[in-house]
Amino acid sequence: MASKEGTAGQAFAPVLAAVSTMQGNVSRTEKTQAHEFLEKFQKSVEAWTITHELLQSPDVPVEAKLFAATTLKGKIMFDLDQLPADSVVALRDSVLNLLVAFASGPRPIQTQLCVCLASLAIQMTEWKDVLATVGSALGGSAGDCVLDFLKILPEEVTEGRKINLSEDDLITRTKELLEDNADQVMQLLIQYSQSSPTASTNPRLLDCITSWMREIPASKIVDSPLMDVILKALDDEGSFEAGVDSMCTLYRDTREVDASLPVIQALYPRIMSLRPKIAEAADTEDTDAFKGITRLFAEAGEAWVVLIARLPTDFRGLVEAVLECCARDWERDVVSLTFVFWYELKQYLTLDRYADARAALSDIFSRLVDIMVKHLEYPRPEEGETDLFGGDREQEEKFRHFRHSMGDVLKDCCSVIGVSECLTKAYQLLQQWVSKYAAQASDDHVPNWQELEAPLFSLRAMGRMVDPEENLVLTQVIPLITQIPNQEKVRFQAIMALARYTEWTAQHPETLEAQLNYVISGFQHTSPEVIQASALAFKFLGTDCQKLLGGHIAQLHTFYESVLDKLKPASQEEVTEGVAAVVAVQPKEKIYETMKMFCDPIMNRIMNLANNAKDEQGQRAVADHLQLITIFVLVVNPYVNPGEENPAVRYCGEILPIMTTLTMNFTSSTPILERVCRCWRNMIISYRTAMAPLLPTLAQSLASGFEASREGCFLWATDAVVREFSEGSDAVDPATSNAVFQFYEQQAVAFLRTLNDLPPENLPDVIEDFYRLSSDAVRYYPKECITSSLIVHIFSAALSALSLQKIEPLMATLHYYQDLLSFAFDKPAVSDFTSPEGDAYSNPAEIREAVKQLVASQGQVLTQRILTGMMFSFPGECFPDASSVMMAMFELMPQDAGAWLQSTLQMLPAGSMKPGEAERLLTGLSQQVQSGEIRKIRILLQDFTNSYRRRNVAPREGLGRLEATRFRFSG
Repeated sequence: MASKEGTAGQAFAPVLAAVSTMQGNVSRTEKTQAHEFLEKFQKSVEAWTITHELLQSPDVPVEAKLFAATTLKGKIMFDLDQLPADSVVALRDSVLNLLVAFASGPRPIQTQLCVCLASLAIQMTEWKDVLATVGSALGGSAGDCVLDFLKILPEEVTEGRKINLSEDDLITRTKELLEDNADQVMQLLIQYSQSSPTASTNPRLLDCITSWMREIPASKIVDSPLMDVILKALDDEGSFEAGVDSMCTLYRDTREVDASLPVIQALYPRIMSLRPKIAEAADTEDTDAFKGITRLFAEAGEAWVVLIARLPTDFRGLVEAVLECCARDWERDVVSLTFVFWYELKQYLTLDRYADARAALSDIFSRLVDIMVKHLEYPRPEEGETDLFGGDREQEEKFRHFRHSMGDVLKDCCSVIGVSECLTKAYQLLQQWVSKYAAQASDDHVPNWQELEAPLFSLRAMGRMVDPEENLVLTQVIPLITQIPNQEKVRFQAIMALARYTEWTAQHPETLEAQLNYVISGFQHTSPEVIQASALAFKFLGTDCQKLLGGHIAQLHTFYESVLDKLKPASQEEVTEGVAAVVAVQPKEKIYETMKMFCDPIMNRIMNLANNAKDEQGQRAVADHLQLITIFVLVVNPYVNPGEENPAVRYCGEILPIMTTLTMNFTSSTPILERVCRCWRNMIISYRTAMAPLLPTLAQSLASGFEASREGCFLWATDAVVREFSEGSDAVDPATSNAVFQFYEQQAVAFLRTLNDLPPENLPDVIEDFYRLSSDAVRYYPKECITSSLIVHIFSAALSALSLQKIEPLMATLHYYQDLLSFAFDKPAVSDFTSPEGDAYSNPAEIREAVKQLVASQGQVLTQRILTGMMFSFPGECFPDASSVMMAMFELMPQDAGAWLQSTLQMLPAGSMKPGEAERLLTGLSQQVQSGEIRKIRILLQDFTNSYRRRNVAPREGLGRLEATRFRFSG
């Protein structure tokens, strides 16, 4: 025996050492080596034996045993084919014995072993008496392990797609394990609950009941002794949370209220009998209990919301209980659990058919407004404390997020009881504060400012619901807001509230001057937040009141120049948007001079900054000011007649040489290059074919810039040119269109040279931008692209791009292949396009044949890259597009595609596929091709590659736990 133990110890000693390294205070290199060793171990054949030895040895640390149990779970789920078929029953029996051995804990190991057993139950299709076998082996000696197994079994069956069973076998096995056993399990649970006085408050029993609610209808639960078990659990601290989970799961089975009405009628009085627990939990400040009881009522309301709308009198008590939970939430920790309910109820009550219910419940929504506004108040700090949250920034951020969610509830209230009533409540709170404290307030001291700031926030939150024609409340509220004192948070909220009502202001010009003065004075505030709010408010005032401000260009220019250099970049952009909106409504004959008035000083700043941009910060400042020019380009877009000079384009022509100089002087500054290219791209998007006079200069600048910098942004801007000046546009002459395609080819040659000089992993952004450009080139210039001498080189370069693991370039490359391959068929990617004459696009035979020849010559390598990418390296988001490319090749050349796929599979490492797996895939693909079900090829490929990846590539569970600090185990 000693000799055998010594041999076993020698076998698992390296594993123990690696586990210890993962948990120890050692170098990252050592941990990485240990991690790699354990990853290989988890997928090895030896792991079957060693995991058992680790679990059976009395001297192995508990953390290592948990790792062994987790590894065994992965082996059973993914590697069962590594074992001889006749040894699987012995494996099952050994897992049962291990469960008996760990009957007293630790619990995490029990759980992993139960998952092992459940996974075996799913895969051992010949094992028909699962419950009897497990009950016999564990029932007498393994305590709650039976309950754990019963809880886990439905969960694992539901996740059965992880296991390599066919769809038909999985459906059959699901029925055998769950549906056929539901009644037996229910009787077992009832018997267990009656076995001792404490059994019914065992949280494991409750968890098991909840798990089997997937199979046992709610009607059976409610009519059985298990209903009393669930309710009794709510009176016990240890089982309370599990009982709440059970109740909430019951509700979900009653959402089809018409079919579940008898169940709901039985449940409702029992739930309402729990309402005193709300006050009890609040009075004792028991946070967990209060959270649970709030869930009970809120989720009942969500499940039965349509019944509340139909029968508001009968179910009013439930709505009042949810409201009471909101009102009593002393720490604002659980009110968020009710938000979905209020939203769902609002959705029904605002329908005409439920007008009576809306009237019947309007008083509740009225009280809800009062409760929410009270919850919006900032906390009051302790005596002598200045920080509202005691330095807890996480709590402060949570509160900010929470307020915006409560703002959504206030919008719901507006929908139910009307905007005017909600606004009036906020207005009355403002008036109350003014009557109490206004005389005592100064800029330095605003007493009880929280009571002023909260209704201001509510006004801001409800702004989206207010019609610009509203004339009852806002005519009183807006003038009051412009007199709000200067305390930081109050002033911030007042300005943000004004920003919400700028559309209303446009309809009420008499209020504009006071608001504008109030907002502009905010730029002088000492608080950065108030200044940022002022910039945002000015943006909306300029945008929505642009016509009212159109005659004040000189004053706006003076203001703009006075504040611009004092603002952060984001605020500079917002103020610029407001100013640009006013410039945009100037008469056409004044656009050029007005644009020049505002933009020339910015260009002067750019040139001065560029002359001194010696570091990254200086270059960032240049880039930020370039963005301001782009805003003018985006916003100032006057209508001009065809053939007439666009005044905005005239100004663009003046600044184009300066921007070109910037790109050549800062070829290594990504921020500057990206902002210049963004500006150029938006010139094309805004002014479209009116940019034709500048096109030769712009194309040369884009080509020179890309060649000098190798930055993808130049290709991104080129894409806009290709789209706008394509051969299908009726506003573009053939010579210009042809020149644009030659420009694309020039960029393609530069890209190919760059890819020849540098490996793909150094150029992910360039690859992404080039293949997005090339997709559009193929779509807009199909004949020219596909018959170009460059097409083979571009196609081959994309193959190297498929070796990347970054999602953006991969997606762009795969989309390029999809678009290109679509031209092998009658209806390619542009089949929805029409000619200027209105004719649908017809794909010529010569293009179809050219694509087919290209695929014939490159298909083997493309298949290899895509299939291996799906099995080894592609991010999951790429799978649909990758399988679409393969699907297109099977549709185009089914025999060749099958041969290419088979050849790729033969290159896989020996033993990495299950016996017969490749043959089943190829047979399935052949059948789908023959039956014409081409789209099912995508499913077959994704299922195969997902299964392969889970077994051979993806990390197994357990390693992450080892890297964390030692965890605590409970028995």
